Amino acid sequence: MPTISELFVYPIKSCAGIALREARLLATGLEYDRNWMITDPDGAMLTQRAYPRMALIRVEIGDADLIVSAPGMPVLRTPLDAARLGAAVKVETKVWRDAAYGLDTGDEAAAWFTEFLGLPARLLRFNPARERIVDPGYTASTGGATTFFADGFPLLVIGQASLDDLNARLNGKGAPSIRIDRFRPNIVLSGLDAYEEDYVETLSADVAATNTAGDDPHVELRLVKLCSRCPMPNIDQARGAPDPAWPNEPTDTMLGYRVNANFQGAVTFGNNALVASGAGAWLRVGQQVEAELGFGD
Repeated sequence: MPTISELFVYPIKSCAGIALREARLLATGLEYDRNWMITDPDGAMLTQRAYPRMALIRVEIGDADLIVSAPGMPVLRTPLDAARLGAAVKVETKVWRDAAYGLDTGDEAAAWFTEFLGLPARLLRFNPARERIVDPGYTASTGGATTFFADGFPLLVIGQASLDDLNARLNGKGAPSIRIDRFRPNIVLSGLDAYEEDYVETLSADVAATNTAGDDPHVELRLVKLCSRCPMPNIDQARGAPDPAWPNEPTDTMLGYRVNANFQGAVTFGNNALVASGAGAWLRVGQQVEAELGFGD
C-alpha cells in the first residue's frame, strides 16, 4: 500500500520549501502552501524561472509570523494571519493567466526582497476574502476547487520511485543525482512503481485516529492532471542556480522519455490533485493511503 514518505509546503511561491512531519489539509491544499507571492511593483509575479536566486529565500512557520531569511540578510517577519496586516493595499494580480488577489505586506518586506533580489519587489499575502478558482475543466469530479498562489492546483503528488528512476538515468550518463525539491511536490509517496502516479485517479485514507480538527476524517484526493514541467527543475535549490557542469539537467534526460503527446509535447513529472474530502484533517509522514488506478479505458 502506498505510504506518505514526505510532505512539503512552499509558503512563498518559488522560494524554498519546508519539509514537515505533518500538515493540515485544507480545501486549497496544505496549510500555508503558496499563501505568499513576490511581485514587481505593478503586481506581476516573480518566480525562479527568471530569478533562480529566489531558491535561497528560506522560511519558517512561527507561532504568529512567517519568518523569512536569506544569505547576508536580516531576519524578516510577516504575520501569518492576514487580519494583522490591517488596512493593507489590495492588489489584483495574476498567476499565469488566472486572476489572483493579494494584500501588500508593506514597505519593510518590500525593501527586504528588493535588496536581496536586486530589483524592485513587493510581497503579497493572498487575500482570504477572495477566491481563486481552479480551471473548471478539471474540477467536475469535486464540484469545483480553489487554491491560492500555486501554479494551478491545490496539490502536487510525486512517487519516490519516479525520482529514483530519473536519478538512475542521470547517473548512467555521469550526472549527479538530484533531490525531490527540484520538482516542488506537496506529497511524496513510497510504494508506487516508477511513474505509477500518472495513472492514480484517487488517493484516500481514513484518518479518524489522527484527525485533531474535528472535521471530515475521510481524506480523498482526486488526481486530475499530469504536471507539465518548465526548465525550473534544472535549478539546484541549494545554490539558487543550475549546476554549472550539468546546467540543463534533468530536463535533457527527461526529454528522452517523458515527453507527452497529450500535453503538446511537454515533459510531465508528477500529478496535480484536488481535495475531494477531508479538509481539516492532518496528513502525516508514514500514513498509508489507498490508490485507485485508472487507465483511460
